Formats: sequence, structure tokens, C-alpha cells
Amino acid sequence: MKIAIGADHGGFELKEKLKKYLSEKGHAVEDCGTYSAEAVDYPTYAYAVAKQVSDNHCERGIMINGAGIGSCMVANKVPRVRAAMCYDISTARNSREHNDANMLTLGAGLIGFELAKQIVDIWLSTECTAERHKKRVAMIGDIEKGTPPPIPTAPHGIGGLDNISTEDLRKIADKLQNLICGTCQAGDGSIVCKSDNTLIIHYGHATDIDPVAVKKIIDAGAGRIGYTPDGKNIPADIAQYIDHTILAPQATPDQIIKLCEEAKTFKFAAVCVNPCYVKLCSQLLSGTSVKVCSVVGFPFGTSTSEIKAMETRRAIRDGAKEIDMVINVGMLKAGDDQYVLRDIRAVTDACRDGGAVSKVIIEAAMLTDDEKILACQLAKKAGANFVKTSTGYGPGGATVHDVALMSEAVKGTKMGVKAAGGIRSLADAQKMIMAGATRIGASAGVKITQEAKQVTISK
Repeated sequence: MKIAIGADHGGFELKEKLKKYLSEKGHAVEDCGTYSAEAVDYPTYAYAVAKQVSDNHCERGIMINGAGIGSCMVANKVPRVRAAMCYDISTARNSREHNDANMLTLGAGLIGFELAKQIVDIWLSTECTAERHKKRVAMIGDIEKGTPPPIPTAPHGIGGLDNISTEDLRKIADKLQNLICGTCQAGDGSIVCKSDNTLIIHYGHATDIDPVAVKKIIDAGAGRIGYTPDGKNIPADIAQYIDHTILAPQATPDQIIKLCEEAKTFKFAAVCVNPCYVKLCSQLLSGTSVKVCSVVGFPFGTSTSEIKAMETRRAIRDGAKEIDMVINVGMLKAGDDQYVLRDIRAVTDACRDGGAVSKVIIEAAMLTDDEKILACQLAKKAGANFVKTSTGYGPGGATVHDVALMSEAVKGTKMGVKAAGGIRSLADAQKMIMAGATRIGASAGVKITQEAKQVTISK
């Protein structure tokens, strides 16, 4: 196949590797530039590749820049070009099967060479054959030629609320409320369905717990269940709440291996490690339910937003499924809310692109209560999945007051609250969970779990 390939300075290195790879596989490759890592404008090279495809000089085109998005926009302005920005095998296959894409754009900041090879292989070998997809591709061509399909209109009685009575609206609202976060009965207690996929089952006495009812709730899709007799206790099996953590600068590979073995044994939610150990943990925990979490901008949060985003993408590429980022506390205290929002969003966007969970460390011990609430609100606005109390390296760790305050600040969202720093016993963990924590970060995870299971701990 004859393939046009191009890149800007951000994609130059990956372009050179892919050009060699494609040539070795027998493809004829037309290099449209750029030819060095010196800064250039991506539209120039995206257009050059797209023109080769549009004029039928090449059957397919591949363009690489930092994220792949801008080049895709440029290419789709060129007649007869259907460009798709792909970041994994699934999107590559879909872009060919469903859309008959003839140009591929890649983000060198999102993927490495190994994944890029897999994407390109799938993209080049997949064809659009289903008639329903070919029909829709033809419709795209019609739009380009100036004959778009008619704009659909809603049937009579659909698409407006003019004819719905206030009483009916109230009933609809009540129904939605029940579906999203309502209350229902099971056994002798009530199940409070929270929007973060956590079910808290309140019973009067431990003897009231109905295992069959609980099993049904799990089967229905509950991600996490806690039962609290009179709100005084928590389940003994607490490991699912815990991120097993080693972030000490002197941590050795042997200690990381031990951390992963303990995480597998006790079935912790995740291990949390510095970025240099993500790949090792990912290999050791492959095939288990234990996720790999890494830290970004750690521990001070003073890296630039661009560096935090790059650090995030690299950690995800190495196998991280969760990212704990540290906010810029100084900017928050200075009142520069927009800086903090952009800083968090740089990481949450990278997490969303890579399918990872984002947690925002606000370093609560350095903040006033108003600043803590503001930090949570900014994290919520940036689309974070969790807010987290502390790095463990600040002036103080998690407190019940801070966890309760943060839990209230994100109430009504799908966000969780991670308590970290100074949690060294089962009693500490219990207090945090009762205050609203949905995840615990602790280096003493084994000790906490053994206490919960009433295992004798050898001196």
C-alpha cells in the first residue's frame, strides 16, 4: 500500500519510527515532513498528507502531532478525506469498519511506539464492508458535495414540555430522584443509594443483615457496599477501601515487589507508587483486580501544568489506572482559581484520554476550611473522580473534620473522597470511612486489614 506520512515537531520521533516500521512491512511510504524536531506548524504537514490522499497519490495517510486532534481537524477540511484521530486498537478498528477512514491522526503525547504499531496494523488491515456503514459513509460524501440529508424534526408531542402538567413533571422528577439516588427497603433496614455507586445499608442490629438481600444488591451492579449497624461499625473486610502505598524516596524495587505481593494477598483496591515503579507494578499485578496508582506533581504540586499532563500520560502508558495529582497550593491561596482549575484540568483531561481515574490532592492541612471547599469545587469543575486530603508529606494528614468537609463539598456528584496521611490503624480507617471517605491511602494497609480480620500480628 502507498502511504503518506507526516508530523510536526512533537510527532517527528514517532513518525521516523513508524516510517521505518511500515517500510520494513513492504509499504511504499511518502514522507511529507517535517524532517527534524525543530518547531513547526502542524496544519502545514497535516494538509500535505491529506492532499496526497485527496489527489489519490496515496491510498492512506498518517499524521502525527502532540495530541492528534488539530491535525484531524485540518485533514477533514480537505475534499474526499475522512480523517480519524485514534488512540487505541478499538478506535482504529472502528474508524475503518464504520467510517472507512482514509487518514489516521495520532497523538505522540498520548501513545508510545508499541501501541502506535498496533493501531497502524489494525487500521491498515481493516476494511469497511457492511452495507449499513457504507451507506453512512456515502452520506458523509453527500454533505461534502453540498447535498446534506434533511434535518430531522421531532414528531408531534415530542421534544417539548409545553403540554406536560406541573403534577406530571413532579412525578417524573420523583421517579428520576428514586432512580438516581433514592431510598428503598430491604430486610428491616433502608438502603441509601448514593450517586458514587456506593450503597450504604443501615440496619438497627447486626442480626438484621440479610445476606440474600445484600447479594441481590451486588448482582444489581453495586460497586461497593458498607453496612453500618446503627452507624457504629463498618464491615470487617476493609481491604477494598485501601490503596496500599509506598512513596518514600528511598523505596527500593524489592520493597515495591513486596508491596505488590501484599496487595494481591489482601486484595487491596490499588497500590500507589512513584512514577518510576509503575511499569514494574503493572507487570507484577497483571491479571489481578489490584489497580496501579501513581502520583503526579508529587509532593509539592509546583510542577507546571504541562509537565503534570506529560507525567500523567507517561504513567498511564506504563500501566497506571489511577492518578493522584497535587494541586498548586500557593496559587490557590493567592486566589488564582483559574490557574488551579487549568492545572487540575490538564491532568483530568489526560486521565480521561487514557481511561484512568483522577484524584486531586488538596493538601488540606495547609488550607483554611473555605480554601478546602474551594479546592474541592475546582476539582469537581475540572471533572476529577476523587478529592484526596493529603500527600503524607505536608504538615498534617487526614482528619475526620477534613474528610467530612470534603465529602459535603462533593455531595450529589459521582466523586469519591480519599483520606490519606497518618492512617495507621483500623480505628483510624473506621473514623475516616464514617466521615465519608470512599478510599483510604495507607502504608499500613496490611496492619489495618489484619486488625479488621482479627489476625494476630507477630511482633
